Amino acid sequence: MAEVTQILSHIEAGDPSASEKLLPLVYEELRKLAAARLSKEKPGQTLQSTALVHEAYVRLVDTEKAQHWNGRGHFFAAAAEAMRRILVENARRKNGPVAGGRQYRVDLSELVAVEGPDLDLVALSEALDKLQAKDPRAADLVKLRFFAGLTRQQVAELLGISVATADNDWAYAKGWLKATLSGS
Repeated sequence: MAEVTQILSHIEAGDPSASEKLLPLVYEELRKLAAARLSKEKPGQTLQSTALVHEAYVRLVDTEKAQHWNGRGHFFAAAAEAMRRILVENARRKNGPVAGGRQYRVDLSELVAVEGPDLDLVALSEALDKLQAKDPRAADLVKLRFFAGLTRQQVAELLGISVATADNDWAYAKGWLKATLSGS
């Protein structure tokens, strides 16, 4: 992974050929993150993991905007944030008035009880923005765990904290988000 860090510094320096070298090195890991995230989405999701990876990658290595990477961990944290934003934009687009808002056609044969409430990505994103203002590390931890699908150990390593601290932040963030999303 030292090669990834080296290529990221070349991208930061403005080398246009460096981004072509980066994709093969990080593609599989980004695709796994995207597939893990999309597996948690509602059935009928039209966004595929490949499309999510490509859109996130384009946003990350845009040569017209200067990017500053502090290594592999920073890059993957930024990838998780890019995937979150893409998913939220997609959810907002689907819930917009042109797309019929939250209305959709259901065949009578499909009327079955839904297990648990559907997750509202837009509301979650807004709550995460509030958590970011209150506790940035906890918000970053949620983004990495929820949107990037990283494990406790991976998140702790990327954030430079112990696994116990990551567990405490995770418990706090889940409780805070639950309270915020339920309006209590």
